[in-house]
This record gives sequence, structure tokens and C-alpha cells, in this order.
Amino acid sequence: MDLSLLENSGTKTNAKLSSVGKTLIYATGGLAVGVSIICIPFVSPAFRKVCLPYVPATTEQLLGVTKALKGRKGTLLDVGSGDGRIVFTASKLGFAADGVELNSVLVYYSRIASIFNKQYNKTRFFKRNLWTFDLKPYNNIVIFGVEQMMNDFEKKLLKEVENETLIVVCRFPLPNMVPIETIGHGVDTVWKYIVKR
Repeated sequence: MDLSLLENSGTKTNAKLSSVGKTLIYATGGLAVGVSIICIPFVSPAFRKVCLPYVPATTEQLLGVTKALKGRKGTLLDVGSGDGRIVFTASKLGFAADGVELNSVLVYYSRIASIFNKQYNKTRFFKRNLWTFDLKPYNNIVIFGVEQMMNDFEKKLLKEVENETLIVVCRFPLPNMVPIETIGHGVDTVWKYIVKR
């Protein structure tokens, strides 16, 4: 038996495995980079002092918000508007509805969704920081906040909004104001407040 033939076939096999291995490494690395790029806008809020993570509203929460808005009209702002579903729901109820969101991917998604929902001329989505965004033009405000921000958000509300402004809060209540109505229970609880001067 010719040993050089064995050596050559072994080298060819190693070269093939090496090519396949390299291809797998490149594919896995490319996939990891791609997933990281897609996830950055959703994960980056966690690195801020107070974050509003993207968690879509449940059907029960949408129903609770709709019930809280019953009998109201005018302008509405959804704070941390995410994918825009609260804004679209409010627009269908007759509100001039806007969303403010820090995550640019979600702002662009909402703007595109407004075209498909035939609400492009009825809704607006702003990529802005909540803490510098003016709340005064709105007489209805909806927020799905996190517990750590609610005290500061309540102070901002009381400083900027007009008398009789409706505040609809989901997931965590305002710490000092007394709700006029509580809708639902558990994670789907919605608190309804009216600002009184």
C-alpha cells in the first residue's frame, strides 16, 4: 500500500473540513452580528437611568384604555408609543392621536404601520425624549410606564398639563394622585386620573 496516497487523502479531507468549518464560523458570526444589530434598539433602553422597555399592550390593556377614554375627545398622547397600537386605537375613537417614543426603530415601524392602517394623516409619531417633550397640548395622556419613573412623570404632568386632563396609566399607578377609576386587575390594570387644579 502506498502511504503517500493515504497522506494525500487525509490532507484533502482536512482541507475540506477546514473549508466547511470556516464557512460555519463565518455564517455563525454573521448571524450573531445581525441579531445584535436588530436587538440593540430594543435592549439599549435597559442601559438608561430610567428605561421604558418595549412590551406590547395586551388585548385586555387595550380594552381597559378604550374604556378609560370613553366620553373623552380632543388630543391624545401615548407616552412610549412602541408599535403604535394605542395611537391607532385612539385615532379610531376620534382622537387627534400622537405617540412619543425614544426607540427610532419603533418610531419608523409605527409610521409605516400608519400607512397600512390608513391612518397616516390622522396620527403622528415623534422620536423624542419624554422628559423634554411638551405635554401641554394634550388633554388625554396614556402611559405604560415602569415603577422607577412614575414619581418623576407625575411631577412633570402636574407642572405641564391643563386642568381636567385625563391621564390613563397602565402597569404601575401614579404614586401620589388618587385614581377616579381602576379598570381590570393584575398586569392588565388601568388607572384613570383627572388633573384637578
